[in-house]
Amino acid sequence: MRAKTAASALIVDEQPLRLDGIEALLRRLGITVIARATSREEASSMVDERRPDILVTNYALALDANGDDDAGDAELSLALLERARAVNTGVKCIVWSDADDPSEREHAFQSGATAYCAKNAAADDFAVAVRQAFAPTIYLAPADPLADAAQTVATDAAQTVATAHRSPLTKREAEILRLAAEGRSNSQLAKMLWVTEPTVKFHLSNVYRKLGVTNRTEASRWAYQNGLLGGDADSTAAA
Repeated sequence: MRAKTAASALIVDEQPLRLDGIEALLRRLGITVIARATSREEASSMVDERRPDILVTNYALALDANGDDDAGDAELSLALLERARAVNTGVKCIVWSDADDPSEREHAFQSGATAYCAKNAAADDFAVAVRQAFAPTIYLAPADPLADAAQTVATDAAQTVATAHRSPLTKREAEILRLAAEGRSNSQLAKMLWVTEPTVKFHLSNVYRKLGVTNRTEASRWAYQNGLLGGDADSTAAA
């Protein structure tokens, strides 16, 4: 039997020290960094030459090198992401930025980013983003039988809704939305599902983005309208 090949990564940033940190983190995740780049031109060449499974890039360096520097980001393409996807349709693009700008974040997703991390993201948050890029559902042992039952019910409901309504959410995202809409806090969710609070926040952020909402009340209303809940959405969210 042929051994499983480790995923390969190209990492891009202007600062070599930052690249060292990213490479060390990826190595701990079992990912092999096959190339590093500190400029747009070098990164573009490496994408064509090495065809990585993962592209981790600074947002600014992913922008079109031929674009107008005075133009808004929305008028520029994230050319590096597009090039990476052209040579490897299965590539996972992780974009990080010095800013936490909602418009920049949406632009990154629209351009094909799998995940987006702000500069103040913790190492654990970044690790979750990378893991989720390859396995969008996390399976963890519950703390007790009650948690197990809640997880089973939530997962079954999520599967039903995904089939009936073509939900844009993954099973885990639908599960967390349902439990959050029932009034559970982030800390309660983390304890129930045996994950960290940053992981819960990561999933909820993806839920809000996919549903086009900005808070739990709006997300809970969606959950109610699409069959995840049995009661009133507004009262449930406020619980």
